[in-house]
Amino acid sequence: MELTQQDFKSATSAVASKAMRNELNALIEGIEDPNAKRAFEAEMSSFYHLFNRFLAEKAKGVKLDWDKIQPPAAEQVTPYASLPQASDPSVLSKLAVLKLNGGLGTTMGCTGPKSIIEVREGMTFLDMSVRQIEHLNGTYNVNVPFILMNSFNTDDDTARVIQKYANHNVEIMTFNQSRYPRINRDTLLPCPRSATSNKNLWYPPGHGDLFDAMHNSGLLDSLLAMGKEYVFVSNVDNLGAVVDLNIYQHMIDTQAEFISEVTDKTKADVKGGTLIDYEGTIRLLEIAQVPDEHVEDFKSIKKFKIFNTNNLWLNLRAIKRVVENDELDLEIITNNKSLDNGEPVIQLETAVGAAIKHFRGAKGVNVPRSRFLPVKSCSDLLLITSDLYSLEHGKLVMNPQRQFSQTPVVKLGDTFKKVANYQKRFKSIPKMMELDHLTVMGDVSFGRNVVLKGTVIIVANEGNRIEIPDGAVLENKLMTGNLAIIDH
Repeated sequence: MELTQQDFKSATSAVASKAMRNELNALIEGIEDPNAKRAFEAEMSSFYHLFNRFLAEKAKGVKLDWDKIQPPAAEQVTPYASLPQASDPSVLSKLAVLKLNGGLGTTMGCTGPKSIIEVREGMTFLDMSVRQIEHLNGTYNVNVPFILMNSFNTDDDTARVIQKYANHNVEIMTFNQSRYPRINRDTLLPCPRSATSNKNLWYPPGHGDLFDAMHNSGLLDSLLAMGKEYVFVSNVDNLGAVVDLNIYQHMIDTQAEFISEVTDKTKADVKGGTLIDYEGTIRLLEIAQVPDEHVEDFKSIKKFKIFNTNNLWLNLRAIKRVVENDELDLEIITNNKSLDNGEPVIQLETAVGAAIKHFRGAKGVNVPRSRFLPVKSCSDLLLITSDLYSLEHGKLVMNPQRQFSQTPVVKLGDTFKKVANYQKRFKSIPKMMELDHLTVMGDVSFGRNVVLKGTVIIVANEGNRIEIPDGAVLENKLMTGNLAIIDH
């Protein structure tokens, strides 16, 4: 009797699942310390569950039905401007603030956690967050704890850095997201041979791991025991993600267990995940889940007008219920990577925002762009260190003299990619109050007190160099070639 394709795939999956189980058992058996063994076993159990879901989806070929995907209904997303003004700051005593701090600054050429990159006025991402919470606690006489979810890549360095905040009015707590084994793409077996194998054979499984990691580390129960009921979660590199009383109060008033902050898409945000309505339920749709033939539709600003900022407000008791009842079923993002020796591997990851479908009364709030100021590159760094912003109690505030609400579009080429190179190319940060668009490519450097206005495009062709002199004013300029001096 011939097997159907489906049966064949299922049989193959069963073999792969069993092989993975045996390998994981061998990794667990290799640990002698009983406490370490228990913690590692819990971690591998979560990983194995994710791996089996991956196999099942692969065998079934589960895809979202594109025709059922709709933009969210009006009642699913509330405009920020329509929220009532919050008047009772005492609710802050039930709040905790959590930053996702698992990432390294490698794309910007830094070693160590991204959160310790200096961003403005000698302050790092962490310094600014701590300063914000300290100000909040001091102003309203509350104790909002500050929590960092680290990964095994950032944990040691972060622990050293946070010692300097010992005398500040902030309770800092840390926990680690899981450490999962990378999987060989061809054999579907784990890469590490023992629990202590080289760091690069493991990976942190994306921020969707937040729920399991909070629960497994004991942090969730600790927060509930402290009388905390809500947590505000955001990326450590989003400088716009500050505690907002109006959103928080809205969450309490509407009894929403999950609020996702979204903001209007611009041309620069085409890849960001978006909230959708799928058969009447609000869900998060990431670009990785979109069938190839519909990627352009997804990127279109016409159909999907908002994207997810990853600023999330969550009810802690609801997290506990969802985890303990084993309800979490987050879409799996398969991330293809290669090891240093060229071995192809996959990482199974999940996104925290995808959990929105598991929480009662979940909704989006469409927030102003000022709540989404991520620093993913040196182009972003240029913006937030410029005169467009000032710093108040660790919070970036847009300069009121700027006449447009949109921030300029800044595109710096590869010569500016690494922070060290970027710093060498600016004697001081140009003034950008009247700038709309800046593109810089090639070997270009800026003198002191340069002013940029309108649209400025500077391209130094290969082998050429352009030096912008001190005090130059560039307004609606296109420059190419090899120039040491220009008219101004």
